[in-house]
Amino acid sequence: MKKLLHPVTITLFVIIFIALLPFLLPSKEVKIFTDDALRQKAISTNMLPIPKRYDELLNVLDNPKNRMTPQKIALGKELFNEKLMSKDKDIACATCHLLDKGGDDNLAVAIGHRGLANPFHLNSPTVLNSALAKAEFWNGRAKDVEEQAGGPIQAPFEMNMKPNEVVQRLDALPKYVSKFQEVFNAPISFENVRKAIGAYERTLLTYGDYDRFLDGNNSAISAKAKRGMTLFLTKGCKGCHTGMSVGGQSIQTFPLRRYLSDYMGMILEPNLRIKASPFPFENRGGFLGADDRLKFRVPILRNISKTAPYFHNGAVKELKEVVRIMSKYQLGNEFTPKQIDEVVEFLKTLDGELVEYKIE
Repeated sequence: MKKLLHPVTITLFVIIFIALLPFLLPSKEVKIFTDDALRQKAISTNMLPIPKRYDELLNVLDNPKNRMTPQKIALGKELFNEKLMSKDKDIACATCHLLDKGGDDNLAVAIGHRGLANPFHLNSPTVLNSALAKAEFWNGRAKDVEEQAGGPIQAPFEMNMKPNEVVQRLDALPKYVSKFQEVFNAPISFENVRKAIGAYERTLLTYGDYDRFLDGNNSAISAKAKRGMTLFLTKGCKGCHTGMSVGGQSIQTFPLRRYLSDYMGMILEPNLRIKASPFPFENRGGFLGADDRLKFRVPILRNISKTAPYFHNGAVKELKEVVRIMSKYQLGNEFTPKQIDEVVEFLKTLDGELVEYKIE
């Protein structure tokens, strides 16, 4: 018995020591920046403010393969709100992407045609600022908003339409026949439907307190938010959540780290089984990212406080818990409650209002 107890005691001691290690080591002081230095720290990593003028927008987002024009943008806006493009004529792109509520539907799982839920329990990513991303959808399978626009229209659990059905419905309305001819100098086609919607979505950028700070207004964000921004920029968050969109620039593995506690515990539903989830939350829907390799498009953090619940399957409701999870599982350095509060305060500055571009 003594021989058995000895290695067990040592093992328990080692586990406890590892668990306490972060508390035993001296914490590294967070660097303090002046307002100008903090601003330059962000700008130097391409975390730029949203353009406020239409000509600046074109410099950032115009698509050489789908040039933006006032007429094309106006047509895209009309199609974005057009319910005729859904099987039962009751759903439009705008149904799941509420522009005044963060650009998503605030549901854990997207609901579409006749109340059908996404089969992988995926929620709707925000459409706001999405044109700034380098890939679309949770697994990054679409290269831009033009390509993405065709997906929900065709998905049987969303709008449930075939491309030829969309064309037939729009072709029956003289106003659309005329507008497509004017914009594309061609008859209505599904490709041009996607292009028009994409052109419109490229204008859906939001400008808020974070942008005002980057543009030189030191009082646009609070001291607490500045401390959170400092943590964001120095602790590793900006490594993935970068660019003007503060995210959406790459496909990354999630989670990067696993802990002993992830493999412990049991569940009774209906039979006793060991807890098994590749994520630090419930694996609703079983979606495992691109190629089932736990690779996800990095979420856009602009307007993040308005787009709960969080993660691909909406399993986490609170933004504070999201920050805790990301600091632990992606950075390997779980933030303290005070640091979490500061980062959340910074994330709230990423909220913004749609820029009313003078499109001409």
